[in-house]
Amino acid sequence: MDFSSLETWGYFAVAFFAFGGSLFIVAAAGVFAYMGKMDLVTVLVVATVSNYLGDMFLFYLGRYQKKEIQPYFAKHKRKIALATLIMRKYGIWAIFIQKFLYGIKTLVPLSMALSKYDFKKFGFYNIFASIIFVCTIGLSAYYSSEGIISMFSYIKENPWIAPVILFSIVGSVWYLMEYMTKKR
Repeated sequence: MDFSSLETWGYFAVAFFAFGGSLFIVAAAGVFAYMGKMDLVTVLVVATVSNYLGDMFLFYLGRYQKKEIQPYFAKHKRKIALATLIMRKYGIWAIFIQKFLYGIKTLVPLSMALSKYDFKKFGFYNIFASIIFVCTIGLSAYYSSEGIISMFSYIKENPWIAPVILFSIVGSVWYLMEYMTKKR
């Protein structure tokens, strides 16, 4: 077994980052599958299982390790409040919605655990949410890989574009999160 190849370490990277809920690694894996560097079905299965386990771990921490994790979230009281509002407003749909929202995807499972939401019920719905999340992102990237690859080729020829795009995305996400978490 060659331990220096993408085929070997790529699946470990997908498992590690999907555990944390990264949609970028799932999208990248979809593109690599399109390029023949990874197997699409294996990528989707690994990412789904890992994503499921990551949210279950967060729920477990929120339920049984409450005192130990509270200091880490002292600065994020508004985001926790937003996650709690999303959970109350949308119920089980919050489990599905949170997978796609950066900034609160970690907080919704914790908020649900802190609100005494049923562990088994969360686990049941989280299975389907993980499948939908990974398939949506992974298959979208897989089927739009030609456009993604040509975009990266264009950026490679014009490297000044990459920082502009990066700062635009980061700025937009930051502004949106600030806007959503401010008192009105």
